[in-house]
Amino acid sequence: MIQVLVVDDDVAIREMLLSLMEDEGYAAVGVGDGQEALDYLRGADALPQAILLDLMMPRLDGWAFYAAQQADPALAAIPVIVLSARPDGAQQVARLGQVQFLSKPIDLTRLVELLEQVAPA
Repeated sequence: MIQVLVVDDDVAIREMLLSLMEDEGYAAVGVGDGQEALDYLRGADALPQAILLDLMMPRLDGWAFYAAQQADPALAAIPVIVLSARPDGAQQVARLGQVQFLSKPIDLTRLVELLEQVAPA
């Protein structure tokens, strides 16, 4: 079963994404910010095949999380899909390279398509 890590400080969005992932047959875990995500990944028995990442979060935002993820050889290969309501989000994320971007409100059909691309079953 494909595992997805959902990183979003908005509880309602995180819970909705977790529910959608489970409905689509993914195993999903949710955390509230980038620091929780790093802690989870570094302690996980099995790494997820994809990360859904919000940019605007307290403590450790999506940008800082992504930098830390890429600096860690054990985590760098996990594909990331950035979810953001920022109007310039796509342009901002483009500078990161191989990261996918999806604007909020989230098109759930497109999200599933992106997951199938980055973490095929």
